[in-house]
Amino acid sequence: MQHLPTPEWLQKYEPVKQKLSSPTDFNRYFDSAEICEKRLFKIEVGGISFPTGNVIVRDPLVYLAKDALPYHTKIPIGIFPLTILVVEMEADHYRYVGFRLKLSSSKAVTYTEALLGNENLDNFQEGEYFGFHVDAGLATIVDQATRDAYCSFVENWQKSNPDQNIYDHFFAAEFKKSSQSAPAYQRDGGDWINFAIPDTELTIPMIQSGFGDGTYPVYFGYDKQGAITEIVAQFIDIELTFSEEEEENI
Repeated sequence: MQHLPTPEWLQKYEPVKQKLSSPTDFNRYFDSAEICEKRLFKIEVGGISFPTGNVIVRDPLVYLAKDALPYHTKIPIGIFPLTILVVEMEADHYRYVGFRLKLSSSKAVTYTEALLGNENLDNFQEGEYFGFHVDAGLATIVDQATRDAYCSFVENWQKSNPDQNIYDHFFAAEFKKSSQSAPAYQRDGGDWINFAIPDTELTIPMIQSGFGDGTYPVYFGYDKQGAITEIVAQFIDIELTFSEEEEENI
């Protein structure tokens, strides 16, 4: 079921909505071959199914539980392509800038942070963001139905393997397979998977989160007609990151 914010929350949301806009032009990020003299590359993860249109972005190993709320804004039902954006930090050293779920071919002209509908908006200041928390160095974007299927899989696996860690004793091998079958822009141990949940037609992508643990924003991209055309999770602000490095080296 979709989470619905209260009328009181929505009253507070409208006046600060403009402050929740992204300062980053993600069209430029995903269309450019280079920014700040750093080369950019893309990884096509494949189609991700959204049978309910209720979207959840979480750390899949720590925060993706059955009570994890979806964003209060729904997307269309369907299967949509997921792309990871990669930056070459230095020769053969790559980091994941973020990922984009493209809902239509229409171009986004504005980006607004995706919210659950229960955030504390009192005293919110422009330039701040809420984001999602990462404690295991991984991020995912899934439908609410996928959340439930994945959580059931994890629960059953843990019952069968009570003394084992699901990453070390299961997912690490899946990441290794990914690095072997699609080695571009991955370390030997693997940096992304699109895991097919057993006994379902659903998959859960797991993507290394830029600089690791932290809090990262997610944005809905809207076209000029006001329709949602994409969702972007941002791990690295390229201009900010590399301009700060240049200042440190002066």
